[in-house]
Amino acid sequence: MEQAAQAAPTLRIARLATVEYSRALALQEGLAAARARGAVPDTLLLLEHPSVFTLGRGADARYLLNPPREVPVYRVSRGGQVTYHGPGQLVGYPIVKLEGRARDVHDYLRCLEQVMIDALLQCGIAAGRRPGLTGVWVEERKVGSIGVGLRRWVTMHGFALNVATDGRFFETIVPCGIAGCRMTSVAAEGRADLGVTEMAAFIERSFTTVFSYRQVVTVEANELWTASREFSLPAREASGPDPGLGAVCQC
Repeated sequence: MEQAAQAAPTLRIARLATVEYSRALALQEGLAAARARGAVPDTLLLLEHPSVFTLGRGADARYLLNPPREVPVYRVSRGGQVTYHGPGQLVGYPIVKLEGRARDVHDYLRCLEQVMIDALLQCGIAAGRRPGLTGVWVEERKVGSIGVGLRRWVTMHGFALNVATDGRFFETIVPCGIAGCRMTSVAAEGRADLGVTEMAAFIERSFTTVFSYRQVVTVEANELWTASREFSLPAREASGPDPGLGAVCQC
């Protein structure tokens, strides 16, 4: 993995507890703009969302089978089909500038998979990949999903690891557009003693290792929101033909 092989200087990590989806999206927009200008270093946001369904740029709304009416639906600029976010799920949004040999989107996706695989191994769960599919699996059960977008080679969106997620929400959609996809969680795989906070610590360690950061610092929420507001873009998720905002992968 070329991305992992290139040492990056500094990673900021922010644990943000529970953040409403539209607020997290606005935060990503501002931070991505700041990162593209070199005003901030790479940043990893770790958080949970209240229940929400999201559709990738080209996702087929028919994969929303019978979602609860009270749960909002967003169409966003990531790749992939439909997925669910909610309590008990650890969401990671890396705002990372891909430079030099690291400008390989497929390698970046494989690195995100490896982050989750390594974190799960630390808590005794053997997970891996499935040929032709993006994400992380325990045998034929999907535990981790990925959907990313790029803006000026700065990453947005990211990954979602089911820790103690209510699986009934996945039954109201076709997860990731994969017919017959069975979703699982850390709790369902025998580690109900672990919560999102504990899994966040595992993810922090594996992300730092896989992407070869030399320095890791924690950042407070207030500092992030300040930087985000300073560089905020208009409230839209599309920008011109830049490599990026491309739907990059299936979730």
